[in-house]
Amino acid sequence: MASNVARAESTQSIMMDDFFYFFLRLRKERVRKVVQAARSRHPEESPEGLSRQLIASTSALSFMAGTIMHLPTLIPGIGQAWNLLGFVGGASALTRMHLYLILEIALVYGKDIDDQERVPEMAAVVAATGLAATAPLLVHVFELNPLYAVPAAGLTATALTRLIGERAIGLYSGALEMPAPEPIG
Repeated sequence: MASNVARAESTQSIMMDDFFYFFLRLRKERVRKVVQAARSRHPEESPEGLSRQLIASTSALSFMAGTIMHLPTLIPGIGQAWNLLGFVGGASALTRMHLYLILEIALVYGKDIDDQERVPEMAAVVAATGLAATAPLLVHVFELNPLYAVPAAGLTATALTRLIGERAIGLYSGALEMPAPEPIG
């Protein structure tokens, strides 16, 4: 009985679960299926090895998403309008990919993906992805050739995926600690 009460107290709120579901299309059942499939394909793999396979898979997708996100900049005239639409859609896709990645790695290490401890981790991923998605826009700020934005976006997205994945491995393996939030005021 006491463990059920403790579990209920540590579970994410319904509102937070709904936020991730409706706004970021986060499907935790999909996370569970991916991890189960990876474990079935590679039963001999350690949690770290399985996590690195998940990172490699997501890195390839991140490169594609980052590159596609900035392709519209190459279209003269209407490129800026299409770029804005592509940027918003691409940033959303990258955010979802990174959220799935950290939850998959958490699950590989036996963490409860419904625990409220995952919320600050997911918030950090959303913030980092948003920041990294804007990095290729520096090409425009420095008035460089727009062609540079396309590979820069792909490489930035891939680097962020690897960074997020490595930090997740460190966090969930116990090698790193999540910094405590600083008090406001």
